[in-house]
Amino acid sequence: MMLMRVGMTGMMKDERRGHVLRGVRGAHGLRAASLVAITALLLATGCGSFFVYPGSTGTGGGTSSTGDYVYVANATTSNLAGYAVGSGSLTAVSGSPYALAISPVALAVNPANTLLYVAGGGAIYAYGVQSTGALSALNGGAAVATVSVTSMDISPDGNWLLALDSSGAAIDEYQIDTGTGGLTAHIFPFSVSGAVAHAIRVAPNAQYVFAAMGTAGELVFPFSAGTLTAPTQFAVAAGTSDDAIAVDPTSTYLYIGRSGTSGGLAVDAINGGALSAVTGSPFAASKQPAAEKAVALNKAGTDVYVANLNDGTISGFSIGSGGALTALGGSPYAAGSGVTALAADNSGNYVLAAAQGGTPDLALYSYDATMAGKLDLAASTATGTDPTGAVAVAATH
Repeated sequence: MMLMRVGMTGMMKDERRGHVLRGVRGAHGLRAASLVAITALLLATGCGSFFVYPGSTGTGGGTSSTGDYVYVANATTSNLAGYAVGSGSLTAVSGSPYALAISPVALAVNPANTLLYVAGGGAIYAYGVQSTGALSALNGGAAVATVSVTSMDISPDGNWLLALDSSGAAIDEYQIDTGTGGLTAHIFPFSVSGAVAHAIRVAPNAQYVFAAMGTAGELVFPFSAGTLTAPTQFAVAAGTSDDAIAVDPTSTYLYIGRSGTSGGLAVDAINGGALSAVTGSPFAASKQPAAEKAVALNKAGTDVYVANLNDGTISGFSIGSGGALTALGGSPYAAGSGVTALAADNSGNYVLAAAQGGTPDLALYSYDATMAGKLDLAASTATGTDPTGAVAVAATH
């Protein structure tokens, strides 16, 4: 595999005024040692600021909650369902499901568990998460940003929302007002041939932002105190698409849900931002040809799970020395039709799976008492009036 540097120059921020000078972008390359310089276009742009006005509903972000909650985006019914995760149970929070003005595509909960962001319909909306898990719309229910994105994540310090623009040509970065949920935009454009935006994740050590770009592979952006710099591209073989990503708790390995040629769960070591495949990668993730649309690790970082969209299963692996994977007992596990989103709950006792085709919409899996890492179905629920089209899930931390 070969690598290239997607060049971008002239990127500067004035944090006091929220302005950014946009530097632009690069071309396509392969995973090896060649560094490709690109022509840079310097573009000055103002930053959009959104604030919660005094008459807005809700009580802002509230106080930090230790509750165990999960939220599901229902694309077909345009609403948001919330549940308390109990001892092998799912209980709807007060007011759930919450009506939305848009069809949601992505969710993100901040590390303090006080804010939930919902993206869809060309906008991002903010909700305060109360101690009961109930949600209150912020900014009077109006959007806090006007942008079309496919995936979102929040930096470990809770100060930055990173969203992968649906154009596949920019990261829409927002500084978070943690008191109101308001967002101030800092747009970071880039150029990659053939890129299709799939997923974005911030490393737990906050040093890198990773983006899965479909047949264009991965982009790795150095990240420091809210500043993104020019990414390196790691391309994939022809006929292959990288659709989902997750980073282990130590920021040592990147896990990639890969479909098409050489599909399965790929594992790359993160070496100063340079990705290199571990021995045996990619690892077969399904008995049938499948699109791997979501990846999640257990809270301890010892096991990893991938959602197999096409055959409605979840494959599970234990993580061994050097990042090598071994299939867990009983894997793959039965899931809903078109399972497309996974999350680990904040207790570390469960994995949650949302399925756009339902049967069920949301499933709660516990870890088997006798076989380490094996998933056992503990509870399931409809997330509204079916078909809901559950497409995204986010859990408190």
